[in-house]
Amino acid sequence: MKIYRIEVGFKEGVTDALGESVKRSISEDLMIDVDGVRTVEVYTIAADFAEADIIRIKDELLTDPVIQISSERALFSDFDLAIEVGYKPGVTDNVAMTTKEGIADLLGASFPSDGAVHTSRIYLIDGDLTKEEAGAIATGLLANPIIEDYFIFTPKDGSHKEEIIKGHLSAGKTKGYRVVEVDLDVSDDELLRISSEGTLSLAIKEMVAIRDYFKEKEVIRERKEVGLSAKPTDVELEMLAQTWSEHCKHKIFNARIVYEEDGKTEKIDGLFSTYIKRATEEVGKDFLVSVFEDNAGIISFTDDYNLVFKVETHNHPSALDPYGGALTGIVGVNRDPLGTGLGADLIFNTDVFCFGPPDFPSGKLPSKVLSPKRIFKGVRRGVEHGGNKMGIPTVNGAILFDEAYVYNPLVYCGTGGIMPKVIKGRESHIKKIEDGDLIVMVGGRIGKDGIHGATFSSVKLEETTSTAAVQIGAPIVQKKMMDALLEARDEALFDAITDNGAGGLSSSVGEMAELSDGCLVDIEKAPVKYPGLDPWELWVSESQERMTVAVSPKKVDAFLNVMKKWDVEATVIGEFKSSGKVHVRCEGKTVLFLDMEFVHGGLPKDELVAKWSEPKETGPFEECDSLKSLKAILSSYNVCSKEWVIRQYDHEVKGASVVKPLVGAAEDGPSDAAVLKPLFGRDEGVVVSNGINPSFGKIDPYAMAVSAVDEAVRNAACVGADPEHIAILDNFCWGNPILSFENPQGDFKLAQLVRAAKGCHDAAVGLGTPFISGKDSFHNEYELGGETLSIPPTLLISAIGRIGDVRGAVTMDAKRAGDKVYLLGVTRSEMGGSHYNMVNGLDFGKAPLLDAPAARRMYNLLHSAMNEGLVASCHDLSEGGLAVAAAETAFAGGLGMEIDLRNLKTEGDLTEAEMLFSESNARLLVTVAPDKAESFEAKMAGSPFSMLGKIKDEPLLAVIGRSGSAILSYDIFELKAVWKAPLDW
Repeated sequence: MKIYRIEVGFKEGVTDALGESVKRSISEDLMIDVDGVRTVEVYTIAADFAEADIIRIKDELLTDPVIQISSERALFSDFDLAIEVGYKPGVTDNVAMTTKEGIADLLGASFPSDGAVHTSRIYLIDGDLTKEEAGAIATGLLANPIIEDYFIFTPKDGSHKEEIIKGHLSAGKTKGYRVVEVDLDVSDDELLRISSEGTLSLAIKEMVAIRDYFKEKEVIRERKEVGLSAKPTDVELEMLAQTWSEHCKHKIFNARIVYEEDGKTEKIDGLFSTYIKRATEEVGKDFLVSVFEDNAGIISFTDDYNLVFKVETHNHPSALDPYGGALTGIVGVNRDPLGTGLGADLIFNTDVFCFGPPDFPSGKLPSKVLSPKRIFKGVRRGVEHGGNKMGIPTVNGAILFDEAYVYNPLVYCGTGGIMPKVIKGRESHIKKIEDGDLIVMVGGRIGKDGIHGATFSSVKLEETTSTAAVQIGAPIVQKKMMDALLEARDEALFDAITDNGAGGLSSSVGEMAELSDGCLVDIEKAPVKYPGLDPWELWVSESQERMTVAVSPKKVDAFLNVMKKWDVEATVIGEFKSSGKVHVRCEGKTVLFLDMEFVHGGLPKDELVAKWSEPKETGPFEECDSLKSLKAILSSYNVCSKEWVIRQYDHEVKGASVVKPLVGAAEDGPSDAAVLKPLFGRDEGVVVSNGINPSFGKIDPYAMAVSAVDEAVRNAACVGADPEHIAILDNFCWGNPILSFENPQGDFKLAQLVRAAKGCHDAAVGLGTPFISGKDSFHNEYELGGETLSIPPTLLISAIGRIGDVRGAVTMDAKRAGDKVYLLGVTRSEMGGSHYNMVNGLDFGKAPLLDAPAARRMYNLLHSAMNEGLVASCHDLSEGGLAVAAAETAFAGGLGMEIDLRNLKTEGDLTEAEMLFSESNARLLVTVAPDKAESFEAKMAGSPFSMLGKIKDEPLLAVIGRSGSAILSYDIFELKAVWKAPLDW
């Protein structure tokens, strides 16, 4: 077989933007001086092509003749050192797959089945570099050794084409399929070894339950009839491990817990049922359609449409490969609404990130841990590529920084969709499967990527890991699949659909089989990326861009024709049965035969202990300089402008965004929430917001939870959402909350979780806001040198709501000089976890709590005022309190503001610093035109408010103190510059 290497670079005089960016990163992030960086794209092709065909491929497919040059030999020799980076064998290479398709289209023939394409990039570096510096550039910036190979060479060295392609040609090539039986009739220690070495992530009682199942006489008899022994196969163990994983079964949230607080003991039978689900039941809203049952929650939007929303996390994969982890996170959560009911059309994405500080010294990190700045940039790029290429607007999010996230970044990705309530006479939120419906796998092919993803996410990270846990999504493949499936949905060509996420086919087919009570799968029929995958790998691989669909035999031809029309691969791999069994065969031989009841109901329930300790006493209060504190908060990473990130996401695609992520006179003010108009020619709008504050969780997770729920609802209310038509989702990210010898703080971490769950319940019920979906992610810990580093308790609350007419939506920027400034709500001495404390090195005060009924009353009154057109602007008070909200409102509008603290309603006698920087909940800063002020005050009479001052033409933020004199007066444009500077990359 011939091996060709084609290099493509820029012509002389053409700017190499990527090269310039890499040069800057080498200088700024690694503190290494280089004179210049150029990039070359490399395509290594193994196939028996004629030389004329290779020339056509090079010139007509791979090269832009206007700006690029190409060659089958090295393009450049005028460099000092080069680093070539490319994916390892088995890792998805999207550009290589696209290149194969392009070659087939160009030559009018299929790409040779025994051939291969590998893509890589060369970084040509000019400068006097040592070998150690070159290695630092390679591993610290350009290559991720977990998923990529790299080669460092000089102009004198030869090509690496044979070395690069060799592994890709041989990857996965084995003789036939291999199935291994596992002997579980062993000691408990041996059972744990089997679980650990197999990355099953199963506890001893779970392994014992599996062992006991395979000893049952009836089980042995039935297995013998299908040609299996009493020993489980590796396929069976893998399916049970994926299905019983923390990721899929939420074992901790469903555990029985003995909770101790203040000497009193309480028994809790499941945090989910006791607090989250019960809150929704107590709220009892009539707009709820489907909650906690499907891949995503569903609420009513209009008389004829429903809304669908889901938020997931992709934390561990993003720590290993920020780009691939985040890309997979966003395209993965896209498939949740697409696989809900009969499938939703996707209308928005959200993202919330928690990173280590971008200036964290890389010298403090072990070699296997990526720098926070590299993780930040990689995650941003992954979500951008996933959302933008799928054609879904990214409209809402947040970015937080804390040293606690250095080793464990958190990557929350969310997707919302819309679907008709009725499709061809059938309610779209209801799935059904008939006995005999065919199992069809749609979309991408199966590879080794993503194997053990579900179980991998159920353990802590360590300094060593496997490339198999990493996935890289292909959004273009998924976009075609989505469009094809929506057409098939509208033609009623399938009965049920779900995504291939955690656990792959084992989870998607296994879960759908609950609707029919069984299935029969011929696993060798599943299409693969390359040969050599064993049955267990085919069954549990989480390779992306795949959905599983139940199709009636009468409609399968029509369904397959629609898929073919969209160039989407679809393969019948089995059928749903009413057998009560999950039955998987490979080339006619049974490799898995399990009772449905055991797969889904055999998991032993955890019995856990939680013990709460009251927070320590806080330090003394200290009143610091107000202007200095305000500037420090505005320039802190958590509060500063995220415009650099936001601008790289497409929030306009689909043409539905009304209130954008950035608003105001210069379209750069921080919007509180997003508003979209998803139905053409109609004015009903969707509101999307979030609430998150882990700094409160370090003090008391109960306060964190009530604050997060209130912030999400409050942000939605700011733009005009109906407070009585908002639903919320919870996403818990925690350390390991199970007490053990190795985890002596487990009972305290679990107590933190209990308090957070209680806070969720109390805030949701008090605000009348039901939960409709959620997710938990535990074991966000890193094992380093015998020490376990855990994240702080972190809860994200996402909200989706309705605004009756988007033309009445409100933004946060000041509109006109002369408008009056009001603060709605009451300010309290709640400085615990505040940004004032952080920037001044203080540890004072309690974390904010919530008077939920009072907040609900205020949000409803405000909504009524907005409906009457009485509100010019509205901005929530959160990070930084009144001072930050006032500054943001002013500089977003390009106007000044004068406020008088003597008019501020407070609970108790507060200092000026507490008035300005307290982060008490349920507070909003509102501006109102003078001629509407009387009507506004009358409308808000049932809720506390303060008239603080007015908007001014003069671009100053002026604050009058308790003595009547100015305690702060500063140019708003200078404040804005301070706010914009930190992440202006």
